[in-house]
Amino acid sequence: MGCFPQKLAIPRNDDTDLDEHGCLKTYNNRAKAFNSHLSAVIDSLSLELKDATIVYVDIYSIKYELVANHSKYGFDNRYMACCGHGGPPYNYNHSITCMGAGFQVCDDGSKHISWDGVHYSEAANRVIASKILTTEYSRPRINYEFFCKG
Repeated sequence: MGCFPQKLAIPRNDDTDLDEHGCLKTYNNRAKAFNSHLSAVIDSLSLELKDATIVYVDIYSIKYELVANHSKYGFDNRYMACCGHGGPPYNYNHSITCMGAGFQVCDDGSKHISWDGVHYSEAANRVIASKILTTEYSRPRINYEFFCKG
């Protein structure tokens, strides 16, 4: 969440809360803490429900890696919403959001990670889905075809 244009566009006194990739540490630290607790709950459930297969996917790491290495995936600007108002650096205005009066849509949504400041673009979701399917970010690392067996 700390990399979304919606959060980055909130007025701040200084940039001391920004990490090395320009994301807000406070929001991302909360997300990491939540995921740590979620992982612990999943571990506990997996021990209790021995006949169930519960897979934890570290979506935070996938999305953060996408932002940190945006150009590797063909994205021009990691922080600017495609659909919004205000132009660079975030193209996000809390009063004029996507589909609101005065909004603008970029020419090529595939070059943006964020569609509207709060949701990922179709192109970003494609990268995220492909990373999920690798099982590299999953615990346990089970090929998803396992779940399709009849």
